[in-house]
Amino acid sequence: MKKLRIGGFLSVVVTLVFVYALVKWGIPAVSREVTTLPFPLPVPGALMFIYMVLTVIALFLFVTFSDEGLDDFLRPVKKFLRGGYGKIPRAAVLVAVPALIGWQFYEITVPKVEVPASLRIQHPSSNFPKSFEAKQNLVANPTDAQIDAFIEQAKANEVQFIPQVQEDVENWSDEMDPDHVLEFFPVEPVKQLLAQLESGTVEKETAKAALMEKNLFEGRALYAMNCRPCHGDSVAGDGPMADGFKLRPIDFTDNGTIETIVEGYTFWRVTNGGPGLPTEATPWDSAMPEWKLSLTEEERWKIILAEYDLAQKTPRIPESH
Repeated sequence: MKKLRIGGFLSVVVTLVFVYALVKWGIPAVSREVTTLPFPLPVPGALMFIYMVLTVIALFLFVTFSDEGLDDFLRPVKKFLRGGYGKIPRAAVLVAVPALIGWQFYEITVPKVEVPASLRIQHPSSNFPKSFEAKQNLVANPTDAQIDAFIEQAKANEVQFIPQVQEDVENWSDEMDPDHVLEFFPVEPVKQLLAQLESGTVEKETAKAALMEKNLFEGRALYAMNCRPCHGDSVAGDGPMADGFKLRPIDFTDNGTIETIVEGYTFWRVTNGGPGLPTEATPWDSAMPEWKLSLTEEERWKIILAEYDLAQKTPRIPESH
């Protein structure tokens, strides 16, 4: 039985068609399954051009690698031009190819009436709940009850930390054997609180300032664990993973970012991440995770407190205030 053999020319044509179909329709179809979005992510035209040029170069090298390969590729072409497949098919192709090329150039250059492209907004707010607008940071202004509880913990030398840093504080205590666990924070408000603890009289304002330092420390620790890879140590959107995203992480030190939005919006964005964005954020959604799935509300507020502090910014005051 004679084996079916595909010539060099047909192999090249099939490969070109396969690569084009894979990039044009295959990758978007796979992206829809991976992202679980209700629409595919299209491949940009520039990237399509690059793929096809690389494919043509690879096929050219393959065909011209040997004289036999080049002869095998040119054999059906020469036969066609000599009328070996019939004069009518030859005439039809020689007319159709220039006509197709001319039509393509015409389609590219002719002015078109189209609906204006919708601009993508990296941080849209069309589905931002109104109830979030007036939200205030739970840890930025501790209540009297929170301050009193902190004072009692400090007096008993049993200050509670978030689980993410508790082990580090305990390891430090075991190694340094301090008189008080708050010595872990060598900052002035904490030093004043420790001095007042020794004297037996603790002022609420001093305790509040020390509690704020504790909240800031925990917020910075949570930021380093969860946000630093993208937003960077300087919160300028220059983390070690920043270059891997289609849209770089936001630069919090820029005057046009977190300083222009109310704190409730920042909390909403951190809470819902990229999956919580409306349609105008597509197709290149924010890669930020839904932090509500892994961080408590208090932990998210502490991260936001640290972000504003590290960026040396203050949130916009809601119009209702």
